[in-house]
Amino acid sequence: MDWYLKVLKNYIGFGGRARRKEYWMFVLVNGIFTVVLAVLDKMFGWEGTAGEGMLTSIYGVLIFLPGLAVLFRRLHDTDRTAWWLLILLIPIIGWLVIFIFTCQSGVSGENRFGADPKLNA
Repeated sequence: MDWYLKVLKNYIGFGGRARRKEYWMFVLVNGIFTVVLAVLDKMFGWEGTAGEGMLTSIYGVLIFLPGLAVLFRRLHDTDRTAWWLLILLIPIIGWLVIFIFTCQSGVSGENRFGADPKLNA
């Protein structure tokens, strides 16, 4: 939970680097919250005609910016610019490439985006 809160505290921090653990723990907790909110939406009947839930939609809007920021920082840790996110416009292949990038180990030591977050932890 600490990793999730760390991302939320740095919600507009698009600079710097994010460790693999920080990114994937945020993704995990975010997924759990989304599932819980979807179940609550279903229980209370707060779903729209397309199946989207009110709580889930609100949560998605609120978490969009911190999620994007941590993804930027994760790419920075692998010494890639956030411009690589444009590859997401290519269905499936682009998503796989970004997935692979986020799974890779970060660059040891300092890179052009800042100090190694493993050394500062």
